[in-house]
Amino acid sequence: MTTIFFATDIHGSDICWSKFLNAGKFYGADKLVLGGDMTGKAVIPFIHQGGKNYRITLLEQVFEPSTDEELADMIKRVRSRGYYPYMTNPDEIAELEKDPERVSKIFLAEVLKVVQQWMDLADKKLDGTDMQVYCSPGNDDMDEVDDIIRSSKRVLLVEGKVSSLDGHEMIASGWSNITPWATHREEDEDQLAVRYEAMTSQLKDPHNSIFNIHVPPYKSGLDEAPELDKDLRPVLAGNSMIPVGSKALRTAIERIQPLISLHGHIHEGRGATRIGKTLCINPGSMYEQGTLLGAIVKLGKNKIENYVLTTG
Repeated sequence: MTTIFFATDIHGSDICWSKFLNAGKFYGADKLVLGGDMTGKAVIPFIHQGGKNYRITLLEQVFEPSTDEELADMIKRVRSRGYYPYMTNPDEIAELEKDPERVSKIFLAEVLKVVQQWMDLADKKLDGTDMQVYCSPGNDDMDEVDDIIRSSKRVLLVEGKVSSLDGHEMIASGWSNITPWATHREEDEDQLAVRYEAMTSQLKDPHNSIFNIHVPPYKSGLDEAPELDKDLRPVLAGNSMIPVGSKALRTAIERIQPLISLHGHIHEGRGATRIGKTLCINPGSMYEQGTLLGAIVKLGKNKIENYVLTTG
């Protein structure tokens, strides 16, 4: 029997990454599987005001730390929410407002710096164990993170590959169908179908396999998201929900009928359902609260012994 712990969409939260690395020991899991979207979404300027004084705007609230302790606490708070603190001054802020290309370069540099820190932490925390992390970056993760992951001893980059998890073959991909935000790894359904076929055609025991696919299958109940208007604003104050998952993935699941299919992408899509004989799980995400949502799955030969959704 193999026990895996799966989590996804931690979006740069330091506290969620630390919890994830500890989850194997805490939950008695044999393998750690990380779904897509591991990087954060924004840089938060820490604007120097002279002396030890800084001004920070976080979630439309202004903070003004004036001691080393208050500054350190604010940095930790920002990082726990998955954002990237950037030390700057009023003159540089005025320059950056006129130079969006430089802003993009700063964001990329901060993202990659943290990804490297995370890989170093994984190598340190998991040293001396046989635990490995199976990782496939998601649609929000830029291509540049892949080489950093490849440099890790404990985190395996498994995008587009078939991996062996103690007798269970696992396919993995962080690519999604088209979103309104033109993210880094998204493509149309025909291309996704080719991507899935390239992996599933290699499976020796398809019905005993694991799908680790960032996007949920279409109309699975795990892919319900607020409907948006042409200006990307929620319809009916977010009360109108529509399915946004992948049709190509649903077709692949219906055809292959893997043992289990693990997903993320839709943070509010927490739950489990079945498509034919396949158990599909989306643990959801609450990274901004520093809460790690996950799923523990115990797999036997050609069957799922049990599973539970976790909050921690």
